Amino acid sequence: MAKYLFLAFTNPRSAAQEDEFNQWYTQNHVVDVLNVPGFVSARRFRLAPAQFPLADQAHTLRYLALYEMETDDPAATLREVVARVGTADMQYINAFDMDTLQASLFEEIMPLVQAREVQRPPRT
Repeated sequence: MAKYLFLAFTNPRSAAQEDEFNQWYTQNHVVDVLNVPGFVSARRFRLAPAQFPLADQAHTLRYLALYEMETDDPAATLREVVARVGTADMQYINAFDMDTLQASLFEEIMPLVQAREVQRPPRT
């Protein structure tokens, strides 16, 4: 089965709704997505103050949800997510700014490599 990462960049609708957005996203939305066949894990991140200095870009989306998928049909898996949106299986709240959502699917081309598993030979 092929492995994928689904990245969803999001924001709350307003700063006043940030706590509500985060509570809903963590306690409800992640659970709803993980109930879709093909999704196997999820993590959430907030944009850090320190950014890579060689990538001069303004970040307007402050939250990232990273979902791991294992499926032979990623398009069908994503269609199932869309089919559930707005139903009892995947409800949204006003605090979620759907208008600014950016999402992308990436296919794994190399397995996870950890630093402790590799050693760079000495350079001469």
